[in-house]
Amino acid sequence: MITLYDCTTAPSPRRARIFLAEKGVPHETVQVDLRAGQQFGDAYRAINPQCTVPALRTEEGQVLTDNAAIAAYVEARFPQTPLLGTTALDKAEIASWNWRAEFEGLMAIAEALRNSAPTMANRALPGPVDYPQIPELGQRGLARVQQFMTTLNEQLEGREFIAAGQFSVADITAVVAVDFARVVRVKPGEQHANVKRWREAMALRPAFSL
Repeated sequence: MITLYDCTTAPSPRRARIFLAEKGVPHETVQVDLRAGQQFGDAYRAINPQCTVPALRTEEGQVLTDNAAIAAYVEARFPQTPLLGTTALDKAEIASWNWRAEFEGLMAIAEALRNSAPTMANRALPGPVDYPQIPELGQRGLARVQQFMTTLNEQLEGREFIAAGQFSVADITAVVAVDFARVVRVKPGEQHANVKRWREAMALRPAFSL
């Protein structure tokens, strides 16, 4: 049985949770309490020395410790319905927009949050190593998040989905980013009509209630 190490309040494991749900993959779930620091305990370090979630234990017993690996494994193990594309060009377009949603969206939000929140002093990056905050990076992160909303809105002009004319992992990552942006007080405005239309459509998919 596949096991997902999850945290219901964090954005990164939500990506894996939605991916598995869209695929209809049966799995067990183990909650890791990030607020209590459970990810730094010896028990979880033995599972994932990176001290991050999600982690996924495969049917073969190997532990995958990032969303890229989890998506690649699940797509190969459960090819229907494809979320990474089918043709060479579709795979490339979806991979590109998934990367942009992660780098320009999620990582920008994390940059803004982790470099400004008092509760994350010395925790500017996830993982087992402490890094000090840099306030200027917090401000840059906010600017990047705003630009991501603009970029996403432009991409969604006349489109139902972000990439390759199909629902994909790029939509999953972008939804998680748009929702997570609220922690830094950024949300789609009237100037982001395409993002709002697309997000409302995504809300109709049962997996996005997870």
